[in-house]
Amino acid sequence: MRRTARSLVVSVGIALATLSLALVGLGGTGVAGAATTPSIFYLDIGGSASVGVQPTLSNPHGEPTASGYANDLVALEAANGVALELVQTGCPGESTTKMLYGGDHCYQSPVTQLTTAVSFLQSHHDQTGIVTVDLGFNNVVKCIKMTTGVSACLNQGFATVRQELPQILSTLEAVAGPNVHFVGVGHYDPFLESALHGTSGIAKATKSLDAMSTLNRTLSRIYQSFLIPTANVAKAFKNFDHTPTTMSGVGTVATNVANNCALTWMCNPAPYGPNLHPNDGGYEIIASAIAAKLPAAL
Repeated sequence: MRRTARSLVVSVGIALATLSLALVGLGGTGVAGAATTPSIFYLDIGGSASVGVQPTLSNPHGEPTASGYANDLVALEAANGVALELVQTGCPGESTTKMLYGGDHCYQSPVTQLTTAVSFLQSHHDQTGIVTVDLGFNNVVKCIKMTTGVSACLNQGFATVRQELPQILSTLEAVAGPNVHFVGVGHYDPFLESALHGTSGIAKATKSLDAMSTLNRTLSRIYQSFLIPTANVAKAFKNFDHTPTTMSGVGTVATNVANNCALTWMCNPAPYGPNLHPNDGGYEIIASAIAAKLPAAL
């Protein structure tokens, strides 16, 4: 049985202090309930995947859970003797534009996810920490779902990422301490499941894989320009493995399609699917891809 969803895990900053902060209060006091500031923090920035969104019976669209890759990364590092204190600022639907200028449903102007992250990094400047940045997917996902004007929409989305993500990274790095390690998070293609639906579905899956490949190349180049390693989530999900394999109840399919069904909710029947978010297994795969990019010693 899958783990149940937990309460929304987003830090909303000082201006939203009336909201419940599930993990951290910003202002240099550390995690709620902790006596002292943690020695190693993990600041998790991004959209819905960054807060472990999965579908539930009460909310088939999905809601944040405690089974996301950030939670899994904490567990992986704990097994290596490294205690991370998790701080999640992510907001479902977050794009680079919303990160910079607001407009999401988690933060109220003038507070944004970026200003919240900046405040946290400033108040923890002298600490060792990890920051994962998971952005870009929400700049283009609507384009992939469109039936017309897809190319123009994608081109605009990629251009926006190229313009705005460097601004975000520059802002974060300017306030981060010398012992803070950034990791960029790449993206898998959740639409490979379309290949199970005939010729038109195969064409859709091919186009989505092309779009996600372009997005990942764009992200990788930006992160590389900041000397930030990128977790290759597409590779971890075997997005480019077309080796035939047997899928239960379906027959012979490409490995990338089978993995898409095994690691996300895209092939599940209603009410849980189709849903483009990873399941527990998918989030564990992402966590491992991130862990592979962390320094050997924190």
